[in-house]
Amino acid sequence: MTLEGKVKKKVVEMLKEVGAYYFFPVTGGYGRSGVPDIICCIKGNFVGIECKTRGNKPTALQQKNIDEIRSTGGYAFVVDEDGFRNLKEFLNEIGE
Repeated sequence: MTLEGKVKKKVVEMLKEVGAYYFFPVTGGYGRSGVPDIICCIKGNFVGIECKTRGNKPTALQQKNIDEIRSTGGYAFVVDEDGFRNLKEFLNEIGE
């Protein structure tokens, strides 16, 4: 499993703990490029999560999508091995 795959696996475990609806969007073909790796809904809140390995940043297109999600009232995160704590705190807060 890749390092990014391990990040995704950990994020999915955390989403399951709070009972989130989630999926991995398919890009290419008819999909939309730059969409976060994981799209979820938690207690009626739209959340996009881009998973990265330590030190990697979102591409310009990924950042554009993250900014659009945030500008419309959704939540968007970039998570790497060091970001689990912040995401966990958010999920616990919003999942209550």
